[in-house]
Amino acid sequence: MRYLLTNDDGIYARGLSALYRELSKEADCLIVAPEVEQSAVGHAITLNRPLMIRRTNKDGSFLGYAVSGTPADCVKIGIKELSEKPVDLVVSGINIGSNVGINVIYSGTVSAATEGAILGVPSMAVSLGTLRNADYTVAADFARMMSRFMIKYFAGKSVALNINVPPLPRSEIKGIAVTRQGKARLIECFDKRVDPRERLYYWLAGETQLSEQEEPDSDGSALSRGMISITPIHNDMTRHDAIGGLKELLGQESTLFTSTKCECSD
Repeated sequence: MRYLLTNDDGIYARGLSALYRELSKEADCLIVAPEVEQSAVGHAITLNRPLMIRRTNKDGSFLGYAVSGTPADCVKIGIKELSEKPVDLVVSGINIGSNVGINVIYSGTVSAATEGAILGVPSMAVSLGTLRNADYTVAADFARMMSRFMIKYFAGKSVALNINVPPLPRSEIKGIAVTRQGKARLIECFDKRVDPRERLYYWLAGETQLSEQEEPDSDGSALSRGMISITPIHNDMTRHDAIGGLKELLGQESTLFTSTKCECSD
C-alpha cells in the first residue's frame, strides 16, 4: 500500500513525524508537505508561480518532498507527479490544535484531505485538540487504526474524514463519536503594535469557542466531552435546504432581470 502524508504545519513538524512513524508500520509512506508552515490557508492552490520541490533529509535519511506551496498543492502534485505508484490513502496531520466548526473552512490540514477525496483517493485529516505540550502518541495510534478502517471500507472511494482527538491519555478518552460540523469558531481579536519605524501593524489572535447553540452531535461538542470526533466531509458547499425557497422567491420577482430567463420552477 502507498500512503501520502502531508500537513499544514510544515515538513519538519512533530505531528507529521509522529504520523509517519505509526503509519509506516502499515504501508509505504511518502511525505509531501509544505516547506514552511501553511496554517489557515484553506483550500488555496498555487497558480501564479512555479511550485519548487526539494528532497529533504532527516538524520541522514530521506524524509520526503518539501513543496513551496499549500497543503492542497502538496496533495495534487504528490498524487499526480511525485508518487511513483498509485496512492491508496491520503492522511493529513497531525495538526497541533483542533479543526472543528467554522474553522474547518480555514484549515489547510482539512483541505488537504478534501483535495485527496476530490482526486478520488480516500483521505483523512487528523488534529490534536491542544496548542501546548502536544503529545501525539494517542492521535498517531488512532490514525493508524483508522488507516486500516479506511482501506477496508473505502478503498478507491472519494471519502474524506475530519478527525479530532482530545489531548488525553488513552485511558481517559470517553469514546468515539461520529459527528457533524458544528458552529464553533475563532473569536478574533487583533493585537495592535508599532514597529521601530513607527508603522502600525496587527497580529490576528483569539481562541476557538463553542457556540451557545452548539448541538451535542457536533464535532466541537464531542471533543469538549473528551471524545474522538469523526466527521465525514466533502467539497460541496451548496446549501441544499435553501434551493427550493430561493427558487420560489425568485419566481415571485417577475421583474428581476426581465430580459434573462430564470429557471425558477421545478
